[in-house]
Amino acid sequence: MSEFRHILKGTIEAVTARLHEMGRDDLVKLFENCYPNTLETTTKILEDNSAFVITGDIHAMWLRDSAAQVHHYLPVARENKELADIIEKMIKRYSIYLPHDPYANAFNENGNDPKRGHYDDITYRSPWVWERKYEVDSLCSVIQIAYKFWKYTGRTGHLDDGFKNSANIILNLWETEQYHAEKSPYTFERPNPYKPSDTMTRGGKGEPVGYTGMTWSAFRPSDDACIYNYLIPSEMFAVVVLGYLAEIARVIYKDEALAARAEKLRGEIDEGIKKFGIYDHPKYGKIYAYETDGLGHYNLMDDANVPSLLSMPYIGYCSADDEIYQNTRKFILSSDNPYYYSGKVLHGIGSPHTDKGCVWPIALVLQGLTSNDKKEVEEILEMLVNSHAGTYFMHESIDADNPERFSRTWFAWANSIFSELVLKYAGFEI
Repeated sequence: MSEFRHILKGTIEAVTARLHEMGRDDLVKLFENCYPNTLETTTKILEDNSAFVITGDIHAMWLRDSAAQVHHYLPVARENKELADIIEKMIKRYSIYLPHDPYANAFNENGNDPKRGHYDDITYRSPWVWERKYEVDSLCSVIQIAYKFWKYTGRTGHLDDGFKNSANIILNLWETEQYHAEKSPYTFERPNPYKPSDTMTRGGKGEPVGYTGMTWSAFRPSDDACIYNYLIPSEMFAVVVLGYLAEIARVIYKDEALAARAEKLRGEIDEGIKKFGIYDHPKYGKIYAYETDGLGHYNLMDDANVPSLLSMPYIGYCSADDEIYQNTRKFILSSDNPYYYSGKVLHGIGSPHTDKGCVWPIALVLQGLTSNDKKEVEEILEMLVNSHAGTYFMHESIDADNPERFSRTWFAWANSIFSELVLKYAGFEI
């Protein structure tokens, strides 16, 4: 799909010229490969004039991943009609998918093959669905990219009746999942799972939770099952995008009722975060837990995917100098986080989704994007330069001691977010 590369030619030339000026020739080939990766290799314009964006080595469209994969193109889309058209077509794809199943996290190109994807899972099944691991952040990503695309480009064509219908579907679901045990139709089990985190406990219902005002999530952005089903980073993401949705409702739809509904839910979730999501740590002070159940249990960790606790300023929940964020950051970037790994080549956050001792480039990039310390950012770039194992692409996870051992050779989200860090480092808009 390299016919799209010309769209990005000017940006690639400008950034690489700046990198040469900065004496960072070591970043040039990485950027030249990673920046266009989504557009060149994962994007397909369909006959219905929407766009299907795969993750890379899996031929399915994840709501979260696809939105994140094009995020770094938004500044260019402001001036480039061809690129803006493609992103708008992708956003319109979401309004095709969500009415089929808003609990799904990943979708097929069409609904013609009932046995494409994880069709053996014990849950409601649609031939449109690749996988039905319900994740709050997937729906957040739909709202986020639609809002940001509007703000960058001024376009409103994607905020049509289809998107408004999707917004109402999302609100209905999140309100239902505030009362998961009492109202939710969702259950999920995977027969003979590869690992326990691929399925839900208690006959697919998950562990008990108490009412908190927050909205329940079955799975994390890693597609691993939550231990406690109020996933704080995703709740934070929901707070941010519900603010976006309220603005869209008022400015675009002139619908005060929809705006008020979004703001009410936003307030309830945020109050729940503040009441149930903060843990008084004996070493770090007040920090955000990764997960809680509203019954007094906390999971203290961070995962590599976005949203994460590390990504709070990046998603717009708080400033980078927020006291509780800084306390949390110190905790998750230390050995007290069970998924923080240090090796001969890398030190950073990994994930229970991948092997122990493996650091994720996405997490390293987020550490850089949320840092105001130039030395820290340059140290992160140095680690990334030294760990691509000669591929000149980012990977999902990398052995902290041996970069030749990594997972996923074609993972477009990692390439896109790495490009954001390079753009920021070189002084370009992100």
